[in-house]
Amino acid sequence: MSEVLEQEAKGTAGHVSKYTRNNPFFSNVSVNRLLTAEGSEKETRHVELTLEEGMTYTPGDAVGIIPENRPEAVADALTALGFKGDERVLDHYKVEISLEEALRTRLGIGKLARGSVGQYAKLAPTIEGLKVLTGPENKARAEEYCWGREFVDLATDFPGVVTDPQQLFNVLQRLTPRMYSISSSQAMHKDSVHTTVRVIRYDSHGRNRQGVASGHLGDRAGEGTTMPIFLHSNANFRLPEDTSAPVIMIGPGTGIAPFRAFLEERQATGQPGDNWLFFGEQREKMDFLYREQLLGMHKDGLLTRLDTAFSRDQHNKVYVQDKMQEQSAELFRWLERGAYFYVCGDATRMAKDVETALLDVIAKGSNGTLEHAAEYLAAMKKQKRYQRDVY
Repeated sequence: MSEVLEQEAKGTAGHVSKYTRNNPFFSNVSVNRLLTAEGSEKETRHVELTLEEGMTYTPGDAVGIIPENRPEAVADALTALGFKGDERVLDHYKVEISLEEALRTRLGIGKLARGSVGQYAKLAPTIEGLKVLTGPENKARAEEYCWGREFVDLATDFPGVVTDPQQLFNVLQRLTPRMYSISSSQAMHKDSVHTTVRVIRYDSHGRNRQGVASGHLGDRAGEGTTMPIFLHSNANFRLPEDTSAPVIMIGPGTGIAPFRAFLEERQATGQPGDNWLFFGEQREKMDFLYREQLLGMHKDGLLTRLDTAFSRDQHNKVYVQDKMQEQSAELFRWLERGAYFYVCGDATRMAKDVETALLDVIAKGSNGTLEHAAEYLAAMKKQKRYQRDVY
């Protein structure tokens, strides 16, 4: 879960936590380890953060991480703007701070937004190159310009536009918390919260880039450092109240996070329901996240079924939705037994492909049409037996 949600975190008892995005808890990073092996194309990390007594969460919830922009990015932005960093500005709450602190902790200087280009252009209405990036008629051109760029690129391409550092608070969006699905059960880890983070790194337009929060967790949040966090309740992603109900979980990549929490919860509290996990990644040897724990759960019988799809381990790519199709008859039997079906991960492609596969499974299993399958799925949604945590 990557985008911030406004609602404040609630504990399991429904009490609003005293810690929020505007008043975070300074947590100690107790564990920050690499889950992927050498040679993997991905860098996925397991992060454990300490909690204070009274901070509670439920599997399915998220942890809000409040990152800082990396010092190199701040320095590059200051250079492009022609400022030193010791200039004084007022933040969003009218607190006086240095420009350097504002760029590091208050303002979003990462991924360039079209709105920022528009606000920047207002400061220099005579610059032709900026004019062609504004207005509804130039939306496509502006989006093309923003793709793979950050604020430093805008300030470099069109220098000298910002004459007063305070103007940046109108140009740039706030640096917002990032929400990550919790990958632990508090019944098993009383004083900590775990999450699973894919560190984003890439090159574009001649610069090295990284995700703001994932880069912070990957490079600057070593064990023993502190991280401002808060807990966020997600009441729309919950284990069944009936602890004997079967559960089917589709969690490729970091989508595994809430399902590790679900399985730990069912294990720690002795819930008798059957559990079936579909996990997918690129290569089994390098990318099988939580391998030992999941195989142990399967061996112990907690994980009734474990199906894996490693897309790059054979010539034809195999994904979780392909594994669902392979097991369609058994999957439909589980649905008929009242199984709850959960999906976590990429919203743009994976979640859609999984839903298409699920409709196909239902149509085949019930000897019905896709129209009938859509009605069946609609009924599952109404019963809260189809839940998604996608981003």
